[in-house]
Amino acid sequence: MYQTRYSDFDQNDSPAKSRLSEILGAFSYALDLTEGQPAGHSIRACWIGTQIGMALGMKGDALRDVYYAVLLKDLGCSSNAARVSKMFVGDDRKLKHDFKLLGPDPEECGAFIGSAVGVDADPETRNQALANLAENVGEIMTDIMAIRCSRGADIARQLRFSEDVAQAIAHLDEHWDGGGLPLGIAGPDIHLGGRIALLAQVADVFYSARGRDAALAEVRSRSGTWLDPELCGLFEKLSMANGFWEDLALEDLPEQLLGLEPGDRYVIVDEDYLDDISSAFGRVIDAKSPFTAGHSERVGMIADKIAEKLGMDTHRRRVLRRAATLHDVGKLGVSSAILEKPSKLDAKEWEAMQGHAAHTTNILGQIGVMSEMAMIAGSHHERLDGKGYPLGLDETSISIESRIITVADIYDALTADRPYRSAMSSEKAMGILHGELGVAIDRQCFAALQEVVEEGLPV
Repeated sequence: MYQTRYSDFDQNDSPAKSRLSEILGAFSYALDLTEGQPAGHSIRACWIGTQIGMALGMKGDALRDVYYAVLLKDLGCSSNAARVSKMFVGDDRKLKHDFKLLGPDPEECGAFIGSAVGVDADPETRNQALANLAENVGEIMTDIMAIRCSRGADIARQLRFSEDVAQAIAHLDEHWDGGGLPLGIAGPDIHLGGRIALLAQVADVFYSARGRDAALAEVRSRSGTWLDPELCGLFEKLSMANGFWEDLALEDLPEQLLGLEPGDRYVIVDEDYLDDISSAFGRVIDAKSPFTAGHSERVGMIADKIAEKLGMDTHRRRVLRRAATLHDVGKLGVSSAILEKPSKLDAKEWEAMQGHAAHTTNILGQIGVMSEMAMIAGSHHERLDGKGYPLGLDETSISIESRIITVADIYDALTADRPYRSAMSSEKAMGILHGELGVAIDRQCFAALQEVVEEGLPV
């Protein structure tokens, strides 16, 4: 699924050698997962948007802002996943994917709701959902888009981007004719970066699902309504050039995209910036479920405290904390219908849930400067007795860093509310962990956690 690496740095390379575009380009695959889009959607949209920006004569900071606004347009997408799943009673990833393929005709949207809502639910639940949507669909859709756009803009700011990038992301779902959401602004009042991002999104969604002719037809049909007509005209000219669609299909498009970033605007990532990036994507992960608010950051903090007790050096602790913060990035590829289910998962659902660990390894493995973290983070559900997942590793092959993340993750999960139970006391959680010593839980890591908890950090 993730065949193209953004970097060939080995695990000893310094973050100082890594460009921001490489790191965030690789992370964009996680955003594709949560939107239910084919891998590389954000990369392709960024390529299209950057081509449009260059055709407009953009250079320097202005072009760089468009580049990142389109690449990261879906930063806030995880924040409405649970709401989409609940309101539409289904798999948020599939619902989002299919919704983006709808045309602008309200009747088409109505037909989609009638056919897609609660398809696997019992008749009573489905009918209740349909009635709620019929009565409140405008308010619901406005709220869903508002959460997505505002959260995405906030995370862009945390990633140290300009206000132009943040505003472009905030305006992603606004339409040229004023019929978009959540603000209902129109024409040039919509940030230019947001207008470019929406056009690029529409073009790639239809290109990926139905081919180049469908993409071009869809852009034409939405010109002057959803989309800025001047930008649509530019896109049409670009799309007629030799090689446009062929370039979009290249396996090495990620590398090609790096070459489009303004050459005098390369941003080199240092250790502090890498911490900020990890923290920002931790927020993206936790936004997937209302039950996981702050989970990634807390697991990172607990893991760091355990590592300190075990005498781990400062550099290893820093890498560990990032890995712990990002351990659940693969959950962006799991439906909220599964993550939010209040009852026991069936076999198919459990298989999908288990898949998040492999997704984590794959996503982090694409990022040269984070590649050493990939197996550490992706092994947090492995067990000392070899009965964990995804690889069935045992005590001979599970790193101390992964063992630390495991105990930190389980402790925080047990002491927080979940859809299927209320939060446990610290004492009860420690008792459960004690019962797994030598089986799933490393004894040294447990002893260190005991010290951390007894000191009151964190609870």
